[in-house]
Amino acid sequence: MNSIYKFLCFLLIAGLILSCDTSNKTNSQKNKNEVLVLGTIHSGHRTDSIYNISYLKRLIKQIKPDYILAEIPPDRFEEAALGFIKNDSISEPRVMRFPEYTDVVFPLTKEMEFEIIPTAGWTKPMADERSQKLRAIRKDSTRAKDWKNYLAANKQSDDVYKATGKVNDPYFIHTNTYDSIQDISLQVYNRLFNVELGLGGWDNINIAHYWNIEKALEKHRYQGKRMLIIYGAGHKGWFLRELRKRDDINLLEMKPFLEAIR
Repeated sequence: MNSIYKFLCFLLIAGLILSCDTSNKTNSQKNKNEVLVLGTIHSGHRTDSIYNISYLKRLIKQIKPDYILAEIPPDRFEEAALGFIKNDSISEPRVMRFPEYTDVVFPLTKEMEFEIIPTAGWTKPMADERSQKLRAIRKDSTRAKDWKNYLAANKQSDDVYKATGKVNDPYFIHTNTYDSIQDISLQVYNRLFNVELGLGGWDNINIAHYWNIEKALEKHRYQGKRMLIIYGAGHKGWFLRELRKRDDINLLEMKPFLEAIR
């Protein structure tokens, strides 16, 4: 009798543990954050006939993010945010280069409730060093072949992109094909110069960006929120390859949101 009682107690405890485990898994599944990556064309938004400032505003309104993970360095964000609060404009030198923030994201904070999280790994010393090293490589006669291959890859990528007839098309920008075309030049650039350029190399700067993105994803893990990553479109493929490795988020396609604002 005592053995039966112990066995029943064991089954009860095991059932409770299994139930809790299943419940936790279910809750985790329900509370996964939704993540989207929006590729921008920077200054092109001010001149493009379709993928312009107005379009970008409508798209973000349609997405309704809870958090925007921005291509803004954390050490530049406070100055930019305070400037916008005070004058409705941004004069911080790095941030003001990106109309997706100065003309779209910051103004939308007056209409929408989302938090901007600065995640860029960019620093001015890194950028200055990268520019200096690239100039040195370009002028170095012993690196002429490398520089020629780099320029050829850029031209090939540009030619293939133009041949699609979909330059700056927001639908096309948010496809794997677009990422593959960008990779024609970026992978050559990365192979030739990443190590040499140090923190400014292509893989290296993306690692720095993504490290900050991951910190935000971890901080808000399983909150059931929608997180929108906004970066230059060239970074999109790199980020997506990393994001697809995560099992704690629901990675959403951009197409349904683009369709909704047609």
